[in-house]
Amino acid sequence: MLNPPSVSPRSRIRRIAVLAVVASTLLASSMHAKDPKASPAKPADNPLLSESALPYQLPPFDKIKNEHFTPAFTEALAEQLNEMDAIANDPEPASFENTLVPMERSGQKLTRVNNIFGNLAGAHTNPELQKIETAMAPKLAAHQDAIYLNGKLFARVQALYDKRDELPDAESKYLLDRYYKDFVRAGAKLSEPDKKKLKVMNAELASLETKFSQDVLKEKNAASVLVDKREDLAGMADNEIAASAEAAKAEKKAGKFLIPMQNTSGQPALASLRNRPLRERIMKASLARNSHGGEFDTRETVKKIARLRAERAALLGYENHAAYQLDDQTAKDIGTVNKLLGELAPPAVANAKKEAADLQAMIDTEGGNFPLESWDWSFYSEKVLKERYAFDESQVRPYFEMNRVINDGVFFAAGQLYGLTFKERKDLPVYQEDVRVFEVFDADGRPLALFLLDYYARPSKRGGAWMNEYVSQSGLFGNKPVVANHLNIPKPPAGEPTLLTFDEVTTAFHEFGHALHGMFSNVKYPRFAGTNVPRDFVEFPSQVNEMWAVWPEVLKNYAKHYQTGESMPAELLEKLMSSRKFDQGFKTTEYLAATLLDQAWHQLKPAEVPKDVLAFEAQALKTAGVDFPPVPPRYRTAYFSHAFAGGYSAGYYSYIWSEVLDADTVKWIKENGGLKRENGDRFRQTLLSRGGSEDALQQFKNFTGGEPDIAPLLERRGLDQTSPPDAPGDIPPEKPQTGG
Repeated sequence: MLNPPSVSPRSRIRRIAVLAVVASTLLASSMHAKDPKASPAKPADNPLLSESALPYQLPPFDKIKNEHFTPAFTEALAEQLNEMDAIANDPEPASFENTLVPMERSGQKLTRVNNIFGNLAGAHTNPELQKIETAMAPKLAAHQDAIYLNGKLFARVQALYDKRDELPDAESKYLLDRYYKDFVRAGAKLSEPDKKKLKVMNAELASLETKFSQDVLKEKNAASVLVDKREDLAGMADNEIAASAEAAKAEKKAGKFLIPMQNTSGQPALASLRNRPLRERIMKASLARNSHGGEFDTRETVKKIARLRAERAALLGYENHAAYQLDDQTAKDIGTVNKLLGELAPPAVANAKKEAADLQAMIDTEGGNFPLESWDWSFYSEKVLKERYAFDESQVRPYFEMNRVINDGVFFAAGQLYGLTFKERKDLPVYQEDVRVFEVFDADGRPLALFLLDYYARPSKRGGAWMNEYVSQSGLFGNKPVVANHLNIPKPPAGEPTLLTFDEVTTAFHEFGHALHGMFSNVKYPRFAGTNVPRDFVEFPSQVNEMWAVWPEVLKNYAKHYQTGESMPAELLEKLMSSRKFDQGFKTTEYLAATLLDQAWHQLKPAEVPKDVLAFEAQALKTAGVDFPPVPPRYRTAYFSHAFAGGYSAGYYSYIWSEVLDADTVKWIKENGGLKRENGDRFRQTLLSRGGSEDALQQFKNFTGGEPDIAPLLERRGLDQTSPPDAPGDIPPEKPQTGG
């Protein structure tokens, strides 16, 4: 997943209000813990207020402290407002050079503070950063309104837009089009009384979204399941049990075992635990998060957010929030999204029910006197998988040692496709000891980017997997990118290797696809840099990059036993590939259920927002035909951070929408020779380097030479009813990799 990209000049105005809302977690980090005796930092002592002197402008993490952020925000916000006021009050007639270019140049200090704060709040937070986040959210919303609702500023943009055909080049015209649409969508054409209403709504929404995000993450930690006896963990691998013991010890529960919650409804431990009552306890705890009363219950917050979003959409002239959001995406309208989801849901649920019958047969064969429940699915799915394919995940993990996956897999594929080389830099500061830094060099040997790799889970880090940017590429400023990938792999005890699941391997390739999108950016204006593309397009390049995880030449290079160095046996590889066809009904249904919930909430008008959140959720799933209890939604409403805090509101469909483009692109690459420089260079030139500087679907067409075709996706997921699921080497994305 991508940390929510800035899809407008709000990258310099609001990015903190988006990134930090998604990112917060409850527990403290000793590195950034505030010294109560420390005095407020003076501007001269504040490393955030000046450009970093480190290579690529890497933030000086070793010098940044909590107390630097508030004064830095204060100064940066005031500075950008002054810059915008100067543009708005320029006595000269509006021109591209005296209006849009200065707007692109504005807010450099705020961008720097936003990026650093938002990224640290996600990757290494503490209570002090959360307090700053809560205080800043409404201020950032007000700051955005002060710019986009500035009548004089919009008048200059309008004047330029009225004579846009006079601009000399396509990128400049597109920049003007985007600015004009951003202003209009932000309310620039509203009356003054309506602008005042909008400002109040935006400030309240910013605070509510922050509260939702923080409550979800606090509950995720609080809902961890404590187990008294090791024998209750029968079925879990020794290293997983050791990690649970370490987690309990960290919570001052030495001698016990703590099973932490992941963001999703399903929990990893459910696949291996033989203790059915414990499985039930874990799943019920997961599904009840944020909706069982108590201080972290989000149901009232959900209703307020849904109502305010619907009211804001109506004020801006849209039928509902979904219509407002989709107007600026490649899908364009509600009808298109509803049609796609409506076509996918019935065959997905039908497949899930067939899979459920197989699992129930396994239960009955073993003498289990119970019907299949949601807490049984993963456990018996693993059993059926093992019986059908003589395969289980533990067989392949010894061949997926983390360093080898990174260097001989992820980096190797990038070298073969794009000619990239990587050099680890241990001389540069990081924000946490497990973070690694790599300098990336282009095919001609020239420096391209700095890449931060942060793979291990920790209490101060939010869940999921994501990419973000500390510095975005820009021809206007001459900036080279600094990008980061984050995963949440349990750290093994000291001295033991980090062995990945195949899902974690695929996630590493996925997130690096986002990183490539940022590193290859080659645009003039910051507004278009890297992943600044529509939300329903941003996952497309990263999903394409997943194909290299199973490309024979790549897999052979990294899938080697961590002890012997021997390559994965052909027989085991065949089992792995065959097994990836399994359980697609479950995976598609749980994702679609969450997606349909997202749309249900955001296609409401203000008066339609329900009083009972859980009753509405149940009815929405039933109406959509995805109310199948053994397969709960990947996210239930009360902990659905994507929809209510994370920038994916009415946009969670983006993963499946992007997968249409991904599957079509993978087919093209295979038909044109696969892993070769010509294909990599073409993908880079026509798409990865373009950022948001031209229409997203046009970029897709420039690469493939044609319109998107849904057939490869239907075949991949086994939903075409005629073809088998994926062929080896064409693995569909697993459950969407998320951060909330």
